[in-house]
Amino acid sequence: MNLLVVGGAGYIGSVVTEELVRGRHSVIVLDDLSTGHRDAVAPLAYLVKGAIGDAARLREAFTTKEIDCVIHLAARSIVSDSVADPEGYEEANVRQGTILLDAMKEHGVSRIVFSSTAAVYDASAPMPLRETSPLVPGNPYGWTKLRFEEILRERARADGMRYVSLRYFNVAGASIDHGEDHRRETHLIPLLLDAALGAREAVPVFGSDYPTQDGTAVRDYIHVVDIAEAHVRAIRYLMEGGASATLNLGAERGLSVREVIGWVERVTGRGVPTVEAPRRAGDPPSLIASSEEAGRVLGWRPQWGDIDTIIETAWTWRQRYPEGYAE
Repeated sequence: MNLLVVGGAGYIGSVVTEELVRGRHSVIVLDDLSTGHRDAVAPLAYLVKGAIGDAARLREAFTTKEIDCVIHLAARSIVSDSVADPEGYEEANVRQGTILLDAMKEHGVSRIVFSSTAAVYDASAPMPLRETSPLVPGNPYGWTKLRFEEILRERARADGMRYVSLRYFNVAGASIDHGEDHRRETHLIPLLLDAALGAREAVPVFGSDYPTQDGTAVRDYIHVVDIAEAHVRAIRYLMEGGASATLNLGAERGLSVREVIGWVERVTGRGVPTVEAPRRAGDPPSLIASSEEAGRVLGWRPQWGDIDTIIETAWTWRQRYPEGYAE
């Protein structure tokens, strides 16, 4: 198949691209490299450097080969930033996504796999969260993802587009060749690993008064390779004529921040300096997935779900690439 991965130079996008190339698919990557890395793109993928809003680069991405399916991972995704800049998140995550859908229609592409988020849910709903749980995002980031999901449903009704929207919970870990290297890191596990390496000072623990077992936020951590496998299965599902679907991707168990710190110290054999800090705006106390529907529709189950495996793979990658990607 010929596949267009939008955002394929980012953390998740690079692993998705790696898996698609390994499956002998022809992959075009569209990425402006604002948060991604050229060296993160698999060598056998074709990189078009540009943003969705760059008409010439978007046209190149769609005409280099006849595209069978789009995988849309490009987004702004830092919750606290979305609180500070909701209009910027609306532009990046909704308006730019609509431009992509218009280009798909222009070029006769009717299938898309969309990177959504658990942030669309009402975090006060009973856990685990199911696809039928109430949708009340607690921050602008979640609202932009939910709005784009609604646009996908509208396009499906109006134009016959078919989609799979994948609601990620907390993605972590690394493949052999690709890991997390954000210019501004906000994710807990890579921050803790850098602190274990001595590459940064104490990691802030945002909030110690949540209504959880130890007062710190609880999250459902899912391995990035399992996320990539879900994309591969979603593409196959759409290519075989599957109906549009919205699915959770999680490991179905929650770990608190303090529990993750303990696991990082056990896996690395090093102490990790931390410091208590106030809660961040928009952060819910707990997010845990039910991935039962993804199993039913895609035949997907996490294979790398243990937190020690997630941390071990991330730690191995960080030790191999202490400075991240070369550029």
